[in-house]
Amino acid sequence: MNNKDINKQSILARLGGQKFIVLLVVIVLFAFFSIASEDFRKYTTVLSILDYSYYIVLMSIGVTFPLITGGVDLSIGTGLICYSLAGGYLVVHCGWPTWAGMIVSVLFGVAIGFVNGYLIAVKELPPFLATLCTCMITRGLGSICSKSFGISWPTAGTPGSWFRSIFKFSVGGTKYPLGFLWILLIVAAMAFVLNHTKIGRYTIAIGSNKEAAILSGINVKFYHIMAYVISGFFAGLASIAYSAVFATVQPGTGAGFELEAIGGAIIGGVSATGGAGSIGGALIGVFVICLLKTGLPFVGLQANWQQIITGLVLIAAVLVDIIKKRREAK
Repeated sequence: MNNKDINKQSILARLGGQKFIVLLVVIVLFAFFSIASEDFRKYTTVLSILDYSYYIVLMSIGVTFPLITGGVDLSIGTGLICYSLAGGYLVVHCGWPTWAGMIVSVLFGVAIGFVNGYLIAVKELPPFLATLCTCMITRGLGSICSKSFGISWPTAGTPGSWFRSIFKFSVGGTKYPLGFLWILLIVAAMAFVLNHTKIGRYTIAIGSNKEAAILSGINVKFYHIMAYVISGFFAGLASIAYSAVFATVQPGTGAGFELEAIGGAIIGGVSATGGAGSIGGALIGVFVICLLKTGLPFVGLQANWQQIITGLVLIAAVLVDIIKKRREAK
């Protein structure tokens, strides 16, 4: 094979990369919904898509790390609500400053992440079972923390409501999605962590071949736990984003959020069997889900269709991953 053929294959490989394909899907979906509905093209609709994507993107960034290890974290959805309720209760009913409630929300997420990591890495519980248990625990804890009542963090214009402007601020009556800038910065930072630090490289090593990682001297238990701590940390950040977007946080909700975050990560290129993944891909994958969720009602389809189509997209993403691994094995 000559250099010309090799270069041609390299270009085709890059063009056929999963991230490129998913990005193309995002562009096609946005174009389709924009053509199909005049209302979808409105600035307020785009702003809503971004608002509702922040907490899912943050969860997806965090859960990418457990997924790369070959595990999963099912606790992030109900956990997000639990952390928001806990922090919000302290702010609204105990008079704590908003920043203190935000810190509590994040630390609560880190604590649950540590529990997940300990159960999986040290006690060797299956990730699905361990995180399913903490999913149920956080759902109950959220109701206990709020005494089964919804919690409304400080609303715009009231003392302590400054945190809402972290994600969206107004100038001359026009609202700007500042949160999207923060998301891009966080994605860039975590992409660096995944690809250029010990935590990231060892996370990938654990997912690729855990036994080989142990034999090479890697403290597998520590870095395995850290993958779930990162997931919990980002679930805590996601709880702040959720609190900033929604007026009231209701106990007993959040189930299903984790599926959107995990789905976005897998659509974006995280291997279904672990050992490979991309933070940027997770971002793009989440926008596929958000566009479907927002756009389908504009073309007259019920929300249930979003679940069906997302499921089909996930199946396609997993099949692409399987085909890619089979080709690499040849």
